[in-house]
Amino acid sequence: MSKVTTYCRICEPLCGLEATVRDGELVQLRPDRDHPLSRGFACPKGIAMTEVQNDPDRVVHPLRRRPDGEFERVTWDEALDGIAARLNALRKEHGGNSIGWYFGNPGTFSYSHPLWLNGFMAALGSPHIYSAGSQDVNNRFAASALLYGAPVLVPIPDLKRTDLLLMLGANPIVSHGSLISAPRIRDDLSAIVRRGGRVVVADPRRTETARAYEHLPVAPDGDPWLLLSLLHVLFAEGLEDAAACERQAAGVQELRGLAARFAPEDTAARSGVPAPAVRALARDLAAAERAVVYGRTGTCLGRYGTLTAFLIDAVTLVTGNLDRPGGAVFGAAPLRLDELLRLSGLATYGKTRSRIGNYPDVLGTFPAGVMADEITTPGEGRMRALFVSAGNPLLSVPGGDSLGAALDELDLLVCVDLYVTETGRKADYILPATTFLEREDFPLPFLQNHLTPFVTWTEAVVPPRGEARQEWEIIDDLARRMRLGVGAFGPQRLAHRLGVRPSPRRLVDALLRTGPSGDWFGLRRRGLSVRRLRRAPHGIVLGEHHPTGTLRRRIVHKDGRVHLAPPEIVAEVGRLAAAPPPPDGFPLRLIGLRELRSHNSWMHNAPSLMRGDRVHAARISPKDAAEHGIADGAPCRVTSPHGSIELVAKVTDEMTEGTVAVPHGWGHQGGWRTANGAGGANVNLLASPDAGDLEPLAGMAHLNAVPVRIAPA
Repeated sequence: MSKVTTYCRICEPLCGLEATVRDGELVQLRPDRDHPLSRGFACPKGIAMTEVQNDPDRVVHPLRRRPDGEFERVTWDEALDGIAARLNALRKEHGGNSIGWYFGNPGTFSYSHPLWLNGFMAALGSPHIYSAGSQDVNNRFAASALLYGAPVLVPIPDLKRTDLLLMLGANPIVSHGSLISAPRIRDDLSAIVRRGGRVVVADPRRTETARAYEHLPVAPDGDPWLLLSLLHVLFAEGLEDAAACERQAAGVQELRGLAARFAPEDTAARSGVPAPAVRALARDLAAAERAVVYGRTGTCLGRYGTLTAFLIDAVTLVTGNLDRPGGAVFGAAPLRLDELLRLSGLATYGKTRSRIGNYPDVLGTFPAGVMADEITTPGEGRMRALFVSAGNPLLSVPGGDSLGAALDELDLLVCVDLYVTETGRKADYILPATTFLEREDFPLPFLQNHLTPFVTWTEAVVPPRGEARQEWEIIDDLARRMRLGVGAFGPQRLAHRLGVRPSPRRLVDALLRTGPSGDWFGLRRRGLSVRRLRRAPHGIVLGEHHPTGTLRRRIVHKDGRVHLAPPEIVAEVGRLAAAPPPPDGFPLRLIGLRELRSHNSWMHNAPSLMRGDRVHAARISPKDAAEHGIADGAPCRVTSPHGSIELVAKVTDEMTEGTVAVPHGWGHQGGWRTANGAGGANVNLLASPDAGDLEPLAGMAHLNAVPVRIAPA
């Protein structure tokens, strides 16, 4: 029996874990009490990873579909040779741009997976890269590209020093924070109140976080109306920080003109916030010594996600709180992350556009909502083969039925996953991936998001089960079998420039050593390297706070200023002002929510998370329930213009009137459902499957504020 220190990679806090291992098998996971940031905290999902790791339902050998539709076990050579042959045939006949790749949220929590994936697709010359980001976060990167010229330059709220936090569309007591890595975020929020500050939670639902602090009810998709009305008050009453605006921004007067049309009295019906409350909040933001606005997933999935993310930073800047202590700060990574992303071709926005819908790429990816049409629409660049790694788009992408029919038209579908998912059932091959406990790792995508500057490394806790392999190893082996040129394969090219052999570990070591905190290959005794991180199993705290006053030199715009009125945003404000009324017959608005013991469908294979009365339920207010004949605990049917689902109703006063909340990540037909007979409903069936309905600036799926009606089932 041995103890191994590692960290969780289910969500962004990256909490420290202590693993108990016996004879090469994981016995138990517990919180790491010696981790300097999480300090003995880990949520139920992280602890339950033991059950996923040891799940007998995991795919641990390569599988190939037989002519009768069932899967048979094959060797890695048989699988990769077969895939390589079919891909090369497609390349020869239709070109490399006929091959696509979709990766899900867990892919981002591997430092090697996205690098090798993007290098492989670049070597093919294919633009067909899709991710779960268009159901989550891509609008934030699009907003940063418009504001700062750099999509990866994303500010984080300086929770440890702020006096007033306005939080929109986030529930960190359950989700533990997003686009910020703060393992004990509840402690950070409570500390704001203890030192005399305020935490204001704007949400259509009285969430767990809203119940703990101040709740400001807003209408679903009312965030851009609220933010524009806050700007209206700030400018109209002369409350803006004129010095900060002059020093940091371009387009201030244009933004003032845009906000002039959104007086709180005129926006109250759309924002859901009475005008006096808006005016009071704007004055409080301006008067606070240190204030910040923070928004997450709930603000991303309406019809104006990029505009909302843009306005969050605009309010922070106009009140003088951008790039200053206690406001929104820009994290500093211990390696040259901006250069790495540039060399890897990942730090792009609008460099290319999708064949269907003409949507701009965001970090090199297109909206997943166009995949079905990219497969079925004839013409040059039609997608004929697809890889899916760490994702289940049939459940997570709007229009699952149309996407399912499109997948049947592919010449080749390959899934790299832990399970045979709904998407995997349609695959020609399923390749077994490692869990995060079976690989070494480095928090590359999250280095700039740590509230406390921090860096860590982990070795694998246990060997891979069966024949599971890391995604980068699969990609690397497949690229060799396809004879993709080294010069075109991004990670190999980057490694060559750094003078190291192409493996993720060597790449990270070289980047750490040559970074601003690196050991410069032995010239700095306490500098960073993989070797030093391996000697610090709980990670290394790099400082108490991120530096401020750095924004000017990190902005990519040639004038070195934050752009507050780019043409794209001016057009979006016009689109908002001209928004049509909702369709008749759908009086309610659907929103999503995150549950403490549920993440996505694959986590439902952990019995400890699903024990008790765990059911998938639609939350509705008592008044709406009475009006529509809905009884608590009874089956109900939720219907949108695009589909219907049935699930249990939960009548609760946490819901604002006119709003229904349904958690995502359900609707699966395997794993826990097989044992318990209830996999829930796929809420994304209520979203529009039309590629033309995606948000225009980032291709975000419209999953919030969906017009619905509800009735007894």
